[in-house]
Amino acid sequence: LAPFANQLTIGARPLLLIQTPFANPTLRSQTQPTDAARTFWTRLHTVPMPELPEVETVRRRLLPYLQGRIIRVIDVRDARLVGPDDPRLIEQRLTGRRFETIDRRGKYLLFRLDGAETLISHLRMTGNWLLPTGVQPGSESDFQPPHARASMTLDDGLTVVYADARRFGTWNLLDAVETDAYIAARLGPEPLEGGFDGTVLRAAFDGRTASVKALLLDQRVVAGIGNIYADEALHRAGLHPGLPAGKLRLPALETLSAAVCSVLEEGIRQQGASIRDFRDPAGGYGSMQESFRVYGRAGEPCITCGTLIIKTRVAGRGTHVCPVCQPRPRRSGMLRTAASLKLM
Repeated sequence: LAPFANQLTIGARPLLLIQTPFANPTLRSQTQPTDAARTFWTRLHTVPMPELPEVETVRRRLLPYLQGRIIRVIDVRDARLVGPDDPRLIEQRLTGRRFETIDRRGKYLLFRLDGAETLISHLRMTGNWLLPTGVQPGSESDFQPPHARASMTLDDGLTVVYADARRFGTWNLLDAVETDAYIAARLGPEPLEGGFDGTVLRAAFDGRTASVKALLLDQRVVAGIGNIYADEALHRAGLHPGLPAGKLRLPALETLSAAVCSVLEEGIRQQGASIRDFRDPAGGYGSMQESFRVYGRAGEPCITCGTLIIKTRVAGRGTHVCPVCQPRPRRSGMLRTAASLKLM
């Protein structure tokens, strides 16, 4: 766990943070009350949300600790986490349940329980799963990490805490039918599952006038992609984010689907991207940010052609583009450059 772990001390006990690389459990506003609302919304708009690689990294870190373990005690401290369900009812339903495995769909963690129920966890911006480390199983006393919203004590004595500074994360405890319906209503195809290719994107984009980036960000079109990996995939595919998605032809869509899979797989290999949090050399989170080709590199040279990366807005989001590798679409939405004609 060393490549991913960050040490936090609560009293005399160290904690191991199993969290999205973007989360910061000690984040607090430094503004005056009169500026609080403006500062909140500014940060809300600019803080990156965990995407598929970050959530997959969390899943892989939690699985060895939770698989096969039974929940002995659970305390849901923040009703908003499970709303509109009753926190006490959720506690009753979870007590005594065994974790069979942990799956992921898009940006959702799916904690599979015995009895064919699933606890669906969405981390949103600052969700964290915390595990105590450095103490013998069964010897932990109660601890209160910052922004703790719920805690579970397992049958081996391990205590797992869910913390969330901004309280946007959610839990939903559903049966098998409800889980399938919940996921189907919110998520499109999983990019890293077999069969994701240009024909899948063509079916999703057909007749759509929205930009290709807007549709990549739509979780009902493709699950798990956010602002960072959309920018990176589009650069790898040589497509401007503002291109009308419905005008892209199959060769371009095959290139794009391959780029999406490539950048997500690379993100997982590098344990996600750590952007805003401080990390010491021994406890760094992910390293994907060191491999970004465009995201966060405005004013720096494109690694492909040397042209300076620019930052613009597409689909209401800050967007990083190489103006040469990803030429801007004409007003009609059709590109005229030789490079674009090869892709369309």
